[in-house]
Amino acid sequence: MGSSIVQSTTTYPARQNETARTVSPDAVALGVALFVPAAVTVWGATYYFATVADRVRHPLHGLLKASGDVGQAFGVLGLALFLFMWLYPVRKWLGAIRGLGSVANWMRIHTVVGLSLPLLIAVHAGWRFRGVIGLGYLAMLVVSASGIIGRYLYGRIPRSRAGLELTRDEVAARRRAQVTEIAATLRLDPRQIEELLAPADPGGSVGGIAATFRRLVSDDWTRWRMLGALRRRWRALAEHGAQVDGRAVERALRLARDEIRYAQQLRVLDATQRVFRYWHVAHRPVSITALLAVLIHVGVAIAMGQTWLR
Repeated sequence: MGSSIVQSTTTYPARQNETARTVSPDAVALGVALFVPAAVTVWGATYYFATVADRVRHPLHGLLKASGDVGQAFGVLGLALFLFMWLYPVRKWLGAIRGLGSVANWMRIHTVVGLSLPLLIAVHAGWRFRGVIGLGYLAMLVVSASGIIGRYLYGRIPRSRAGLELTRDEVAARRRAQVTEIAATLRLDPRQIEELLAPADPGGSVGGIAATFRRLVSDDWTRWRMLGALRRRWRALAEHGAQVDGRAVERALRLARDEIRYAQQLRVLDATQRVFRYWHVAHRPVSITALLAVLIHVGVAIAMGQTWLR
């Protein structure tokens, strides 16, 4: 295999074959969104751990209570973000309209907001949940947890950059293009690349929800192991004296990751789409319950004069 790779004028040591790892923008955004409420929680820990009777006499009570300046600021922000999340279904319904951003980017923002909301609302509520706000918070936790599952399923259905689902023919065309590009990048025979990247079929039925999730997780693990083996195999070329362009290897690895993922997704596409539809059916009523509970809570707070509007 090593003899089939053409020498490059630019070479890199084996340890430099791997490009610098970058942090996901979504992870950065989520970290920033969680940092402030987490910092306030640490700062006001003595207040949040105090009993109800002791809280009234606590020096931070005026700031951290739900109707206090800090507590209410988190409440207003949480309400704004919660309502903003409902723009995502509207964006999906509008379809491919230019100027509104891709559905995929809206999904990313929707996910980050959904994961950060429970902590924001917890600080607003002073980490005490009772009555309607308790019901709303429980529904919000369920929505957030189910959102993680939904995001996982969403990422296992082949999509375009705009976030639209790809047909089987479109995925097959992308796979052929990727195999050709990997072969051209590494100067290898495309048939050799196809054999190298073909993931073994683990077999077994994927008809049920549990079976589908087991297959998806198994495929993720298999893809991670295959990419590790490919990385070691292509690094070994440099260790044996072959002149390997590190950037070409990293590009080939990225393409290989996509090719393996597409192959795995195609095998369980119907089952994944079916489970994703089930998830939508379960996710929507809980989301509506959370919305109604939040709106009732806000309406009661305004009626009782417990807001800045008093």
